[in-house]
Parts: sequence; C-alpha cells; structure tokens
Amino acid sequence: MRVLIAEHDYPVYTQLLRKAAPDLEVLSSGDSAELSRMACDCPVWLGQPDLMANLLRQGHKPQWLQSTWAGITPLLVDGLFREYRLTRAVGIFGQVMAEFVLTYMLGHEREVLARLMSQVERKWDNRPGQSLAGRKALIVGAGDIGQRVAEFLVPFGVQVFGVASAARTQAPFVKVSALTDIDDQVGDMDYVINLLPNTPETQDLFDAKLFASFKSSALFINVGRGAAVVDADLVEALKEGHLAGAVIDVCRQEPLPQRHPFWTAYGLLLTGHSSAPTSPVAMTELFVENLKAWNAGEALRGEVDFSRGY
Repeated sequence: MRVLIAEHDYPVYTQLLRKAAPDLEVLSSGDSAELSRMACDCPVWLGQPDLMANLLRQGHKPQWLQSTWAGITPLLVDGLFREYRLTRAVGIFGQVMAEFVLTYMLGHEREVLARLMSQVERKWDNRPGQSLAGRKALIVGAGDIGQRVAEFLVPFGVQVFGVASAARTQAPFVKVSALTDIDDQVGDMDYVINLLPNTPETQDLFDAKLFASFKSSALFINVGRGAAVVDADLVEALKEGHLAGAVIDVCRQEPLPQRHPFWTAYGLLLTGHSSAPTSPVAMTELFVENLKAWNAGEALRGEVDFSRGY
C-alpha cells in the first residue's frame, strides 16, 4: 500500500513510518509539484491540514486522510472535496497541553512576571505566593485534551468544571455544563481555559458580555482557537479590570500582525501557538494503529464528522 506524507517534517515521518511499517510504500517530498504528482495514486495521506488542503484543491482524492494536527480547519473550507474519511490527531496532546496550562496557572499564582519586573527594577520582591489548592477552573471543551488537562489539575487541589456541547457527567469534572449555559459558569471561576474547536457555534464566544461576567482576579487561557475570542473585547475587558490577565496561544491570524492590539494589551501574554507541538513518534504510533483499523474495516480513532466540524 502507498502512503503519502505531506508534512514540513516529512523526512522525520518518513523514517519513522518506514521503520514502524516496513511493508508500506512511503512517498514524500518537500517540493509541492512532486507532492502533487505523488498524490495521484496514493489512497492514504498523512500530514498537516494546510498542505493536504492544497492537494485537495488540485483535484486529488484520497480515501483516508490522517491529520497530524488536532485542528483540521483548512480541510473544512467550503467547496473542498469531502468524500473521504478524515481523522484528526487525538490522544497525543493531553500531557503537553496540561503542562502548558499548569505552567501559566502556577506562574499566575506565584506572580512570576511581576517578580521579573521587580528584578529588572532592582526591587526586593518578597510578596507571598498563592496556591492552586481550592481554586476553581473551567475547561471550556471537555473532550480528549480537556479531560487530560483536568486529570493533571486535580492532584493540585483544583476543583475542575467543564463545558461541552451538552451537559453530562464526566470524571474528574465536578460538573460538565452545556455550552449554552457558559454565561452562568464563568463568574465563579479563578481560571477559564478555552480548548474548543473552531465551529460556527464557538466563534466569537468570548465577547464583551462574557468577559464582563468574569471574576476580576481570573486568568483566561486560550489554547483552543483564535476565532473563539473577540480580540477587541478581550483587550477592553483587561483594560477595565474585568479579569486579571490572559494567556493567548492561538490567534485569528498567525503570525500576529505587528499592529494588532494584543502586542501591547495590559495583562496579556502571547505564547505563539507553542502549547502542544506534535510528537512525530506519538503521531506515527497513532497512524499505524489507525492504519490497521482502516485495513480491517474498523472504527478509526479521531474520525471527523464533517457536519460537526470535529
């Protein structure tokens, strides 16, 4: 069987896949024209959605496409061919995302950035640090990654609440509410962590009205999608003191334009879409597992429902 790899890190993936599945014929290239030629008779593709979307635009039609990203937005553009099976990367980002979130939650409690500023000003800063014990965190998007983040926070004494498309019972969350009820949840939370995918229902979710409901001491962390946040409303909410700060990993446009207000917004830290890099080793293992299931006609991990967008 032929597998096409469309990835910036294609040499790494090629080597890993040839070692993990030596019976496969692995095709890959860093040249877009060569990649297009190879795609003509490859039923299975592995790679990043932006590169694979280009191949779809050129008229190539895979049978199954495995994304190396958790998000698959470039493949959901109107007019693109959709008569194939699409799987996104699942089960490989949980720990790194949890570590990212935990880093900035602890940094917030210990006021790390303020202490750095004190050092720059040569001021002895002996303010007492705070603890995560007893804090309340709302994970907006209680899916695969959200579940793992919650599991990491619980041992620190954090009470973890969730938001999903519909209310449900789900350990270790104290409660998982429906997305339509998010307005009633944020006001009591010390941390609000967005992990939602980009869908019509999630766009512009975090707006002036919702930010006005935040605790003034709360930290907002966006590691989901940039389109979930109304940028100007967040900047204004921080200025007005509706929340204490924001850690923004994902933006509507990346890299962020030089004139964007996020660069100079009070209390806002940009982290450049670095929260959860894909591990080629873990991704290859997931692909091989899914490949076995695909060959056997079984269910695939992370299969996307095009009507829902995830």
